[in-house]
Order: sequence, then C-alpha cells, then structure tokens
Amino acid sequence: MAQVLLIEPDKILARSYVSGLEADGHIVHWCQKSETAIHAMDEHTIDLIIVELQLAEHNGVEFLHELRSYPEWDHIPVLLHSMLPKKQSGIDTFWHHFGIVGHLYKPQTTLAYLNQTVNRALLTTA
Repeated sequence: MAQVLLIEPDKILARSYVSGLEADGHIVHWCQKSETAIHAMDEHTIDLIIVELQLAEHNGVEFLHELRSYPEWDHIPVLLHSMLPKKQSGIDTFWHHFGIVGHLYKPQTTLAYLNQTVNRALLTTA
C-alpha cells in the first residue's frame, strides 16, 4: 500500500482517480493546487506524486522545481498528468532531472491504465 499525492484541479476527474487508486489499495491525498500539495507533503510520507502540468497558479513544472529544492523529497517519483501528449508537454529533456517516471495522457487514461502505471512506477523505484 503506497501513499499517492494527486495534484489535479478537476474535481470530477480527481474523485474518479482517487476511487480507482483506493480500490487498488493505495492511500490518496488529493490537492487541487500546488500550494496545498506542498503542505500535504509536510503532513504525509508520500511514495508517488501524480501532477497535472497545467495548474492554475503554478504550473506543474514550477511545482517540480519547488519539490526538488527539498532534499527530503528529492527521491519521490513523479507521474505527469496532462491533456498534452508527451511530445507536446515540453518536459522530455527534463525527465531525469525532475524524477519523472511516466506520463499519463488524460484522454487515454482509464482507471485500469492509471493503476497499472502507478504500480509499475512504484515497483521500479522501490
């Protein structure tokens, strides 16, 4: 059982993902904004982060910069979640730097694929 931090502004999508991940045995902490995500990181031992690239106040890249500025969180793997295909996200060259282990393209992300990707990410970083 892993603790997953989901940063997703869309309430309906987030509820679906939380339900799917919890049904798969994970504990999910959901935040709509990157600012509240940093507070959640302080309160919980997070094993994996799923972050939307296009957040309202701070985008996902800004969140990743802030996240990686804390040595205690430097090891936590990240899955990107976006409406942009991987090639258009502009993050390809920074994957290793930010500890990104995968990309979830929203239009094609089913709950089964989400769980499979999360479980694979957790296994490869264990």
